[in-house]
Amino acid sequence: MSTGNLLTDHPELYEERFPDADRLAARWAEEVLRRYGAGPRILDIGCGTGRDAAWLHHRAGRRVTGIDTAEAMLDHARRRHPGPDHHRADMRHFDLGRTFDAVLCLDSALLYCHTNDDLMACLTACRRHLAPGGLLIAEMRNGAFFLGNTELLDGPRTASFDWRGTTYTSHTTLWIDHGAQLLRRRRTWSAGNGTPQQERHSAWRLLFPQELRFFLAQAGFEVLDLYDRPGPRSEPPWREGDSPHGTTSSDRLHLVARLAPRTPPQPDSPHSNGDTTP
Repeated sequence: MSTGNLLTDHPELYEERFPDADRLAARWAEEVLRRYGAGPRILDIGCGTGRDAAWLHHRAGRRVTGIDTAEAMLDHARRRHPGPDHHRADMRHFDLGRTFDAVLCLDSALLYCHTNDDLMACLTACRRHLAPGGLLIAEMRNGAFFLGNTELLDGPRTASFDWRGTTYTSHTTLWIDHGAQLLRRRRTWSAGNGTPQQERHSAWRLLFPQELRFFLAQAGFEVLDLYDRPGPRSEPPWREGDSPHGTTSSDRLHLVARLAPRTPPQPDSPHSNGDTTP
């Protein structure tokens, strides 16, 4: 059995498995960007096949840069969705030598930071690349949803689709690694053309709303909005003009945070050393 990643190694197959002709995620992101008055320079972390970045670049008039670690995805983005700049970079340790008005982390990209150190490194890198008052906009799974909900863990789940005359079938199992605070996934793929079966293991950090607020504050961000729906992957999905709800109990979480201004150092109080002499 192969352990490659069928979808990220074959971006055309990825787009067939997860079609998004209406570019729902990109349109949701654009509405949030406009609501909070973000400037035109956008960094898309975990840009994947580049569909969302290209829509924001061409349809919304943004100047978009995308980063990802999957070279096959980046090659596809450059060929099929040109316009934005695309770079191979790790979301925890990137240095593009420029600043942006907003950073996007869609489709749970932020949750590939599995440890506290990973998460702080990513948020610190985002801070370095944001102009004063810049926005961090993220859409992800909600760790709080799994407190008492097991519906996504009742598996395995099977799905099939056809692409270029071949039927591809996946069997997916999710489970929680409580000690690591990760949602782990095992997915096996089989194809009707006789190619070897593939098995892929992946995981997402389970972040709780208050925990996320803490890490953002530590990294120098002010949370402007944190809610569960509607969004591009919520049920029902977001539609033009929908307003955010105030709860954080459903399976998706949507974040808007602003880079807080740096507080200038305060002069030492004359009595800061405990001396009470007048």
